[in-house]
Amino acid sequence: MADSNFIDYVKIHCRSGKGGAGSLHFHRAKYVPKGGPDGGDGGKGGSVILKGNRNMWTLLPLKFQRHVFATNGQSGGAGRSFGKDGEDKIIEVPCGTVVFDAETGEYITEVTNDGQEVVLLKGGRGGLGNWHFATATNRTPRFAQPGEPALERTVVLELKLLADVGLVGFPNAGKSTLLSSVSAARPKIADYPFTTMEPQLGIVGYRDNRSFVMADIPGIIEGASEGRGLGLRFLRHIERNAVLLFMIPADADDIAEQYAILQRELTEFNPDLADKPRVLAISKSDMLDEELMQEIEKTLPEGVPHVFISSVSGYNLMPLKDMLWSEITSEANQILAQTIIHRRLDGHHRVTDEDELVFDEMPIEEEEEAPDYGMPFLDEDADESLYE
Repeated sequence: MADSNFIDYVKIHCRSGKGGAGSLHFHRAKYVPKGGPDGGDGGKGGSVILKGNRNMWTLLPLKFQRHVFATNGQSGGAGRSFGKDGEDKIIEVPCGTVVFDAETGEYITEVTNDGQEVVLLKGGRGGLGNWHFATATNRTPRFAQPGEPALERTVVLELKLLADVGLVGFPNAGKSTLLSSVSAARPKIADYPFTTMEPQLGIVGYRDNRSFVMADIPGIIEGASEGRGLGLRFLRHIERNAVLLFMIPADADDIAEQYAILQRELTEFNPDLADKPRVLAISKSDMLDEELMQEIEKTLPEGVPHVFISSVSGYNLMPLKDMLWSEITSEANQILAQTIIHRRLDGHHRVTDEDELVFDEMPIEEEEEAPDYGMPFLDEDADESLYE
C-alpha cells in the first residue's frame, strides 16, 4: 500500500488562530481636550474548516500537509481601528470523510455533501478596545480585553466511500469481475488472491436511466477483523453502504459456512453492520445445472434474498440489479441510512503507522500585541453583539 495513491486514513495536527488584543488608547489632538478612549478591537482569529469536494477521492494531499494552522487576528489600534481578522484555513476532503479525535478516538464530525463546510476548530474572538468600557463614572477606562487563545487538536481523518452497494466476499469470489460486467469500472482481475488492493467504485446502470453506485473492496479472510489480510484495512468503506452484496462462488465447499464467517467478521469490526440489508449472490453459476442449484438452495442461510449469477455469461445479472434496487429504495433502508452510528476509533480500528506518528512542535509566530490590562473576556451572559 506504500505506493498507492489511495489514502483513506491520515492523522493531522490543526490549530486555529488566536484573537487579536483590544487596544488601550486615548485620543490625543491639539484642539481636542479630553478626547477620550478610542482603542480599537482586535481581529478574530482564523478557523480551521473542512469542506466537502466531490472531485476528490482520496486523502492523499493531507499526507504531505500534516500541520494545518490558521492565522492569528491582529491587534486593534488607535482611532477605533479594528485589527484585521485572521484567515480561515479550509481543508478540502472527499465526501464521506469522518473525523475522530486522535487522542481519545471519539467521533467528532463528518462531511458527506459536496460544498458542505464544517468548522473543526473555531478561531478565537478578538478582544474589545477600551472605548467599549467608557461610562459616565469611568470616562477613562485603562483596560482592554486580550484576544481569546487559539485551539489546538490532533485529529484522524478517515474516508468511508459513499456507495449504495458494497461487495463482500473472500478473495477470488468474482467481485471485481461482477463490477466490470455491470459498470464501466475496470478493476484488476487475475487468478490469484488479493488482486484488488484498494477499493473500486462503479456506476451501475439500471432501468429507466436510473443508476446506483457499487463498491468493491479487497477480499475478506477469516480473522480480518483482527488484522489478518487486507480486510481490516478497508472494512470501514462498507459502513456507509446502503446494501451489502455477499458473493460466494458456487464451487465453495460450504456456502452457508462461508456466509457465516463473513457475517461474523463484519459484526466484530462494527456491530452496527449486523443490521445492514444484505443480498447473497452465488457467483460462477454457469457451471451449475438446475438440479445442482436446487440442492444448493437447501443449504443457503434462511431469511437472506439470494440469486445465482454468472458475471462472465451475464446470467441473472438483471434479476440481481432488481433485488439490489429494491433493497436500496426500501423505506426501512432509507431510515437506517440516516441513523448511522460511527464506531469509536479504538486500537482495534487504527492504522498503526499513522497512529504512532509524532508531530514536531512548531512555534507560534510572535506578533506585537496590546498589553494585557487584566480585563477578562465577556461571560456567557454578556451582550454578544459587542463582538459583531
